[in-house]
Amino acid sequence: MSTETSHVPLNRLKERLRVGDEPQLGLWLSSGSPAMTEIAAGADFDWGLIDGEHGPNGIESLLAQLRAIAPHRTAPIVRPAETSRVLIKQILDIGAQNLLLPMVDSREDAEMAVASTRYPPRGTRGVGASIARAGQWGRIKNYMMETEDQLCVILQVETREGLAHLDEIVQVEGVDGVFIGPADLGAALGSPPIEELNSIVCECLSKIRRAGLIAGSIALEEATARTYLEAGANLLAIASDTDLLVHSLDDCKSRFADVTTTRDSRRAGSGNKSEKG
Repeated sequence: MSTETSHVPLNRLKERLRVGDEPQLGLWLSSGSPAMTEIAAGADFDWGLIDGEHGPNGIESLLAQLRAIAPHRTAPIVRPAETSRVLIKQILDIGAQNLLLPMVDSREDAEMAVASTRYPPRGTRGVGASIARAGQWGRIKNYMMETEDQLCVILQVETREGLAHLDEIVQVEGVDGVFIGPADLGAALGSPPIEELNSIVCECLSKIRRAGLIAGSIALEEATARTYLEAGANLLAIASDTDLLVHSLDDCKSRFADVTTTRDSRRAGSGNKSEKG
């Protein structure tokens, strides 16, 4: 009996964005914990960003989280620590199909990023699918021919230079989307008022969609999310696992503070009665 697998798996996120108009809402996964990633995936977000740039992730923990999320509908996107050929090659080889590549500032950066995801002669990706999870260790015999169609390459524009070159970046062949990072962009622009920053982000999102690409960003407030969606965002992060955990824990502690206060008051009252007796 043959153990060969016929085809590269369908990229669920890319397909949903291709055929539908429904924005895909996602969650930042920054903890580095496969358990946290698995729990989050059970909440049925459209996608989860496994963060190797600011999260404590190496290639092994990225792999563990890809495995944790695999049984769920939530599609994984992986962000490497930097947009480098070596990291992109490793992340693709462990089976990632969706990439968010940070700090892309120019057409040249964008072309290098895309080339790093393509096998020669179209690109510079090293050939190793026969010993990698992505090619099921050689069981997907046509992996090298099919994988490009199932990749989703999203570039992150988050600097003054990237903003200035956005018109060129969106024209690079092989770029599937551009993600505007409001935090870094705001810092790069000198921390303008939030209304001004949101206006800049919205202008970028509209430009990206007009170019026929996926337009992404992050909005942790409902009003901001609505504003970005109206501007054309169709890939929007609305929360992060660590932020949700912090606020949930702090809220829990706060809600039960009265229980502790009541208990201590009762103890104090009981002690006073004993002294009087």
